[in-house]
Amino acid sequence: MTALFPLILLILIVASAIIGGLDKWVFEPKRKAANPKKPGKPPLLADYSRSLFWVFVLVFVIRSFVAEPYRIPSGSMLPDLQIGDFILVEKFAYNIDFPVFHWRLWHVANPKRGDVVVFHYPAYTNVDFIKRIIGLPGDHISYVNKQLFINGKKIPLTFMQKDYLALFGHRVATKQQENLLGVKHAIYQLPWRPDNDFYNVVVPKGEYFVMGDDRDDSEDSRYWGFVPEKNFVGKAVLVWFSWDSQTSGVRWSRIGHVIHGG
Repeated sequence: MTALFPLILLILIVASAIIGGLDKWVFEPKRKAANPKKPGKPPLLADYSRSLFWVFVLVFVIRSFVAEPYRIPSGSMLPDLQIGDFILVEKFAYNIDFPVFHWRLWHVANPKRGDVVVFHYPAYTNVDFIKRIIGLPGDHISYVNKQLFINGKKIPLTFMQKDYLALFGHRVATKQQENLLGVKHAIYQLPWRPDNDFYNVVVPKGEYFVMGDDRDDSEDSRYWGFVPEKNFVGKAVLVWFSWDSQTSGVRWSRIGHVIHGG
């Protein structure tokens, strides 16, 4: 539905423009000519088309070029992002693209290490994922015994606390602060989960290596590979709403939470 929404909006814009335009410039003059003192009202479909055209255009522009809402469906970005968080994604952070046809209109900036990004899953581009950028083009990445290395440099970890997560039957998760070459953010490690070690993976030109903050419970570049730069939708910046399905209540403290990134 996320991928289809821009197409649906574009169809509504074109359809309302055609119906509303025909009524305004073809049928409305005929109604006025038939009864100058009291011309008849436009048909219901034409009236709605003329009224809603600019609403469709405004939603299309904001959603396509400014910001777009997304919902976090899984725990792969714990602890910074919770299941049920509704996030705002800055669409113009990297590129300005015309949706549906994916025309590149303007390049704004390159993605940075530490950014939390929404992107089209490379294996099935109709599905959007959210992860953190770990490796930039040309980087050498290793992950050994739950320890990340970038270009031979060991990424510092500082112990924060132990949490017991209901998501895993109240099993322990170690919360650490990771200093990702200047970008500090929290991650979870699950000591009871086996490691998935790899050594000296080189990030290709024009592509990025991404990982979830919940390091032992995330399907990411370790499993399915790199993300081409063209697949990025935008940068996650803010939690604007949060719903806890376990308690069926709003997490008021989450609203306005700034997403930590580069």
